[in-house]
Amino acid sequence: MIIAVYKKKGPTSRDLLNEIKRVTKEKKVGHAGTLDPLAEGGLVVGIGRESTKELFSGKFQEKEYLAVIKLGEKSSTDDMEGDKEKVFIEKPPFLYEVEKVLASFKGTIMQAPPVFSAVKIKGKEAYKWAREGTPRNPKKRKVFIKSTRLLKYKYPYLKIKITTGKGVYIRSLARDIGRALGTGGYLHSLLRLRVGKFTVSDCVPVESLPDRLN
Repeated sequence: MIIAVYKKKGPTSRDLLNEIKRVTKEKKVGHAGTLDPLAEGGLVVGIGRESTKELFSGKFQEKEYLAVIKLGEKSSTDDMEGDKEKVFIEKPPFLYEVEKVLASFKGTIMQAPPVFSAVKIKGKEAYKWAREGTPRNPKKRKVFIKSTRLLKYKYPYLKIKITTGKGVYIRSLARDIGRALGTGGYLHSLLRLRVGKFTVSDCVPVESLPDRLN
C-alpha cells in the first residue's frame, strides 16, 4: 500500500515511519523522500515490501514546494535551527535582481548538500561530522529544478514555489540564492505541496491510518 501522510513541524521523517510501523504492525515501511524536522507537508509512504520497492520506480521523483527564504543572514544549518550570522549589505536587492537570480536556478545545476545533512562522507553522515566539531563539506552533485516561481518579495523575505526532481535540498537552494544575491540567506519555512501525483490535499494524518487500513 502506498499512501501520503501529513508530516507536521517537529518530528523527523523517521519518527513518522516508526509511528506508522507501530500502528500498522508492518516491519517494512519506507518513504519517497525525507522532510527535515522544521518542514511540513506530504510524505509518501510505502507500507509492505512490494510497496517500498515501488517507491524507487521513478513515479515519485518530482516534488513541489512552497518555500520562504530569509535574506540578510546566514545559518550554520541553512535553516531556522542553526546559528545565525548577519550579512552587511548596502541596500536590498531590487526585484529584477531577485528574478534574474531565481531564473539561474532552473534546469540541471550543481548543488552541494548542507553540512548538516544525512549525506555520507567516508562512511559517516555529514551531520555527525558537524556535530563532532569537524564539519565536512559534501561534494556537489547534479540535480534538476524544473521551475522556480517568485510569489512574493518584501526584503528580507522571499516566497517562492519550486518544482524539482529527486535529491534537491531546498535548504541548499535557499543558501545558494542568498549567496548569489550577495545577501546571504537561509530557509525560513518549507511546505511540501506534492510528491509525484500525491498532493497535500491527499494526505492523511498518521492517527487515521488504522481506520484507512481496516
